[in-house]
Amino acid sequence: MKLRVARALDAESSRPGRGTPLHYHDQALGSEAIKLLPAEYFASDHEIAMVTVLGSCVAACLRDPLLKIGGMNHFMLPDGDVGEGEPARYGSHAMELLINTLLKMGAQRDRLEAKVFGGGNVLKSFTTNQVGSRNAAFALDYLKAERIRIVAQDLGGIHPRKVGFFPVSGRAMVKQLPHAHEAEVVAEESRYYQRLKSEPATGSVELF
Repeated sequence: MKLRVARALDAESSRPGRGTPLHYHDQALGSEAIKLLPAEYFASDHEIAMVTVLGSCVAACLRDPLLKIGGMNHFMLPDGDVGEGEPARYGSHAMELLINTLLKMGAQRDRLEAKVFGGGNVLKSFTTNQVGSRNAAFALDYLKAERIRIVAQDLGGIHPRKVGFFPVSGRAMVKQLPHAHEAEVVAEESRYYQRLKSEPATGSVELF
């Protein structure tokens, strides 16, 4: 299986195989899948599930319905100084990276359509900033400014989500995670945000 891939990777992570896509079989989706972590993006012309888990972060899924190619990003904050760190952690740069990748694959900007997910207010230590709401608002404002049509969205709330996106068909599936998984998602995102504070900024939706 040949995948056309673009990813932004955070060099500080210790996850094994961080330099290559994490390819696995997702039983819930019944499909081969690629898992995205924060500050990553992925694009393909193959019908493989792009999967991520979101708390306060947002994932934008973009697709050219004529060419049947698409991609997903996973960003942590609306904006920041790309010159000092990993660009795809910030929404403005994560969107540019994914759009430019799809254009290089042959997509046309005026055909792109979007599905957006996440932006939950799950981090109690960030309640004053409401980072989830800010991420969600950024995604909607950015897509409106770029005249990219939003065909589906599932944003806000207080619970984490698991999202799967299939770029060829454009099918998106979202599942709110039960309380048992919530602490794990919150802990992971909190670690990312704490590291950011301590380091330089270096259609329809189906339920399943």
